[in-house]
Amino acid sequence: MTTPQLLISRPGADDLGVLLLRLNRPERRNAITAEMYAGLADALSAADADDSVRVVVISGEGGHFTAGNDLVDFQSAPPSLDDDSPVIRFLRALATFRKPLVAAVEGAAIGVGTTLLLHCDLVVVSRSASLKMPFVSLGLVPEAGASLLLPRLVGHLKAAELLMLSEPVKGEEALRLGLANRLAEPLCALPEALHLAGRLADQPLGSLILTKQLLRAPIKEALAETMMTEGALFFERLGSPEAAEAFVAFFEKRKPDFRRATA
Repeated sequence: MTTPQLLISRPGADDLGVLLLRLNRPERRNAITAEMYAGLADALSAADADDSVRVVVISGEGGHFTAGNDLVDFQSAPPSLDDDSPVIRFLRALATFRKPLVAAVEGAAIGVGTTLLLHCDLVVVSRSASLKMPFVSLGLVPEAGASLLLPRLVGHLKAAELLMLSEPVKGEEALRLGLANRLAEPLCALPEALHLAGRLADQPLGSLILTKQLLRAPIKEALAETMMTEGALFFERLGSPEAAEAFVAFFEKRKPDFRRATA
């Protein structure tokens, strides 16, 4: 169901089988709230069960993919490890989605904005894209299975650099590292993603689902275990002095001083 913060549509004719999910908080660079996580989880679950949906495309409005978690919302309504938590439901729906998932990335793709891409089958980034995973910089740890999926794509050393130093990755480098399939000009990522989605939608859906299943099979159990371990550590770290310092520094718009914070 479309909400002001999450737009759900069928681009082109309904019989094309492409569902488009657009994050819609451009004034906050599409920072994700608990309500948006719930909407995304519900939309993915419904699309998985809907025979008329063959491919799902995720994008963001206003020139950005997403700035990651909305920290104000995050602090006012902290997430939990409960199975009914919007964040947990979204991550579970993302990791188990059976059909092709395509992402169109413009501008900022921060935190979960990057880690969710690791679960996509095709990713289009524009030259304006900037992927960043600042979990360590916030006193936290990676989530969404990133500690398993990222090294498989870019190697251990590069994954350590991106995660431990929170290094940003621009569009061209994302393509070179294997984090994206296509590089588009600014504001052209979505049209290219929809083109690829249309090509996927023309393929036999049963074969697509089985092929995705085969691609995931070698790490299916390891991914589920990694996501559970990451989640437990992530929520543990939310209560750490380092995370407290990082969040206070963020809101005070200053550099955090982790040397004074006790791990």
